[in-house]
Amino acid sequence: MKKKNTLHPIMFAGTGSDVGKSIIAAAFCRIFKQDGYRPAPFKAQNMALNSYATPEGLEIGRAQAVQAEAAGVPCHTDMNPLLLKPQNDHTSQVVLNGKPIGNRHAYDYFRKEGREELRLEVYAAFDRLSLRYNPVVMEGAGSLAEINLRDTDLVNMPMAMHAKADVILVGDIDRGGVFASIYGSLLLLTPEERKRVKGILINKFRGDIRLFESGVKMLEELCGIPVLGIVPYYKDIHIEEEDSVALAVKAVQAERGKVNVAVVLLRHLSNFTDFNVLERDPRVHLFYTNNVDELAKADIILLPGSKNTIDDLYELRQNGVAQAILQAHRGGATVMGICGGYQIMGQQILDPNHVEGELEALPGLGLLPTITCMSGEKVTCQVKFCMCHEPSEMLEGYEIHMGVTTPLEGETMQPLNYMENGNPEGCKVDDTCMGTYIHGILDNPSFIDYLLKPFAHKLTEEASAFDYHQFKEQQYDKLADHVRKHVNLPLVYQILTKDYD
Repeated sequence: MKKKNTLHPIMFAGTGSDVGKSIIAAAFCRIFKQDGYRPAPFKAQNMALNSYATPEGLEIGRAQAVQAEAAGVPCHTDMNPLLLKPQNDHTSQVVLNGKPIGNRHAYDYFRKEGREELRLEVYAAFDRLSLRYNPVVMEGAGSLAEINLRDTDLVNMPMAMHAKADVILVGDIDRGGVFASIYGSLLLLTPEERKRVKGILINKFRGDIRLFESGVKMLEELCGIPVLGIVPYYKDIHIEEEDSVALAVKAVQAERGKVNVAVVLLRHLSNFTDFNVLERDPRVHLFYTNNVDELAKADIILLPGSKNTIDDLYELRQNGVAQAILQAHRGGATVMGICGGYQIMGQQILDPNHVEGELEALPGLGLLPTITCMSGEKVTCQVKFCMCHEPSEMLEGYEIHMGVTTPLEGETMQPLNYMENGNPEGCKVDDTCMGTYIHGILDNPSFIDYLLKPFAHKLTEEASAFDYHQFKEQQYDKLADHVRKHVNLPLVYQILTKDYD
């Protein structure tokens, strides 16, 4: 077999947030894998509530875990050494190399003081990664031309300069102003930074691409670098999203012949990818809501994870959703909580050390005989477990949580699962009321079968089990095919192998 060329690192930087950098990076991770390379993703600093546990039991942003999956390699903290998990509009938990190092106010975090230590950490992570993989597929954050943050930037052009990466500037034509955003972004860079930008990628194009041919020529003449491709908008490819912005627009009308599943739309909802498999299951109609009338239509109500459980519980009590959940359960609906949702379902949540905020205690929904005490120690690990009623089958998931849940004094907890080491996990009152700390529990077909079983009579036709792993692999391949079709890959490879002065 012919030895593959060593490729330069490639960075997909954007003209702004939400231009599609994460998806484009995932596409190239799969393309390079298909072409015989061993790629790996890298984002120096990510801000997201959606995170994932590595095989070593450490925490990274979910987007880089998805990109690693597209690349066909295990995820690792070196792929996302710095993760910011927002707790409110001004404060984030800072996770460095997979472990939380405290909460920081945005103003303090972006000051020059202390930035060099973080810079050395993210540079070291990249250096380790680049020794193991070829190429490293890097992702920027927000706009690459935030000149007010230039001195403290860890993730865009300073990172590209350290990595000696070839930068591809991604612009979103769907939001408008693509000429100004691309040209203006380049003009705001220093001469040395501009030298690293080797091409332009137009993303989310709608309509006939031939109508933009003159636009391509104009951009190339203005910017002095090639337009590498125009990637059309798509609707039929499903890749896990990083942000929960679009969740509220999913249809909420109950459907006949399916099991209607409502995910409670929390303000600080995290790890919403827990519900991706259910959303694709042909037996299920899944929607996100915090509307009390819509919750009343649900057969199953799922309480998701939260980055600020007490604050979300307080809001559920204020807006009437807590009462609506209890009423729906009395009417026959199943209620299940995952992670923060599990904590919310108990009798009480305590926070004596103010891990989450000012409130030291708040009554839970009272559906489970449990009490949770918040602690500063974060649990992050991948797990194997079996359901109590089906001990012969081993399932998989992961935990990311703060807080310890124990039985209420004088009560006993019936576990929902048993861990691989035999320890009990979660709590179950009956088949319609349960909670667990395990994210990804709904990625296991047998657990979904168990959850849907009480509502089997509602289904109009038998549906086969849904293979989520196979589905995701197909989606990565479809994404790669879509991008291949609309990007000048020979020119990309030429850029990634050319020697520069």
